[in-house]
Amino acid sequence: MRHLLEIDDLSVAELREIIEIAKRPPGSLDPVLDRQGVACYFEKPSARTRNSTEMAVVQLGGHPVHITPAELGIGTRETAADVTRTLACYHRAICARVFDHHLLEEMAALQVIPIVNLLSDGAHPLQAIADVLTIEAEYGPVEDRTVAYVGDSNNVTRSLALAVGMLGGSIRIASPPGHQFTDVDRDRLAGAGVEPDYLDRPSDAVKGADVVYTDTWISMGEENLRDDKLKAFEGFTVDDKLLAVNPEAVFMHCLPAHRNEEVSDSVLDGPRSRIWPQAANRLHSARAVLYWIAGQNPAAG
Repeated sequence: MRHLLEIDDLSVAELREIIEIAKRPPGSLDPVLDRQGVACYFEKPSARTRNSTEMAVVQLGGHPVHITPAELGIGTRETAADVTRTLACYHRAICARVFDHHLLEEMAALQVIPIVNLLSDGAHPLQAIADVLTIEAEYGPVEDRTVAYVGDSNNVTRSLALAVGMLGGSIRIASPPGHQFTDVDRDRLAGAGVEPDYLDRPSDAVKGADVVYTDTWISMGEENLRDDKLKAFEGFTVDDKLLAVNPEAVFMHCLPAHRNEEVSDSVLDGPRSRIWPQAANRLHSARAVLYWIAGQNPAAG
């Protein structure tokens, strides 16, 4: 049984296949979820993820069922294993947006239903696929392109680095001390053949890059760290001065943005911003992954 918990669950050929599926019009795809349910479990609220996932299921002929933590009570009313086996009785796949990546691994290990990661503290693979779609719409194949990521080395960063690097692009990551990848993350990237340039200065990352990318410094659940993080990330805001280091680069952000913290209004809303095509590509990303997952895991009976 195939799952998608992180980009490197895929081979390079499979990642490319999903990206090419994402570029196809919805009407050209078979309704592989016809009359089938997809459980959409959300521990975290979302605008882009919920809307894109539910509409992707609909476009493939299926029925999305939105489920909240209170309805399942994982770890209180029932074990994760019992919940997973229950949902497998009714649905073709489980798509889950969770705090703890280990929950997804526990569900997938049962091998009773495909699991798709809609976001966890460890990875955000559907966002990374949407990011590649956005880059390729601008420049063509991501191979030989350079992406400069400025900010916190987090789940978005890791999935982005894997997707860009596995497809032959270059990734530079500029993060302040204490907010860089752990050795475990660096080893995982290296294991997938991805060797980012790890830098301390945002301007060094941006110089000569095709894309400048950032994400919020304060993720959901980190509100108590806000003051410390704002202090640590002084000088890492993507503003007009930083973009002027490379007048040719486009700007990307996975959203939601904390305006005038990690990025200035003038960059976010400026002519070099690609945040809205990037957001739109979340739908194409979700549809392609679900189409591919359905093909890898034929329906029983």
